[in-house]
Amino acid sequence: MSSLREEYSREMIILPVILIIIWYLICDVFQLIPSYMFPGLTDVANSFVKLVASGQLFKDILETLYKVLFGMLLASLVGITLGIMLGWFKRLERLCKLVISILRPIPPIAWIPFSIIWFGIGVGPAVFIIFMGCVFPILISTIDGVHRTDPVLIEAAESFGASNSQMLTEVIVPSSVPYIVSGLKVAIGIALMCTISGEMIGSSSGIGYMILTSTNLFDTGSTVVGMLVIGVIGIIFDYIFSKIQEKIFW
Repeated sequence: MSSLREEYSREMIILPVILIIIWYLICDVFQLIPSYMFPGLTDVANSFVKLVASGQLFKDILETLYKVLFGMLLASLVGITLGIMLGWFKRLERLCKLVISILRPIPPIAWIPFSIIWFGIGVGPAVFIIFMGCVFPILISTIDGVHRTDPVLIEAAESFGASNSQMLTEVIVPSSVPYIVSGLKVAIGIALMCTISGEMIGSSSGIGYMILTSTNLFDTGSTVVGMLVIGVIGIIFDYIFSKIQEKIFW
């Protein structure tokens, strides 16, 4: 089993290594692309060292993570709670279905003008954009999880005289956990994208703001550093949720 995992890990890094070599040859060795259009590997490495040495990169990472986690927390509280209620109480679901169907397809970035008007410049707009982007995937996954609860479990609980509250806490919620985690896994990727968009327009800190500022100054090396950092954060979150899913399903 361990040998299979090692082989799988080696296969995963083959393509990234090939792309890095091609990138180095094109931009650094042969200089086929001007640095102001796309930086070479050396420029990105130098920018990374400067950002780390100044402490700015870690500060921006913490700012972005704070917004992501805060927005995800709010979206999870609302999405999971409302999802369980809508999934269990059919009449309430029918009442809210049209409103959810209208709001759900609206891109989170469409809320940016209102987020700035309502919350000003700073953490508030980014958190609101993250919330709007994440709440619906979590909500829909939770509703789906409630709907997929085994009817046999529900009938067994009813035969033992379980109340509505006992049914929800001891049958419905545990059965819905795998679907909720799947919704959270999807939502975290959306949260990162929403954060960067929000920070570029309605914030004065974070990775998104750093990317925007670097681009305006034609510091393409720092821009790519910001992009790669977001990618690494996404990989870390994806790994965490994948491990949680493995624990749940196995």
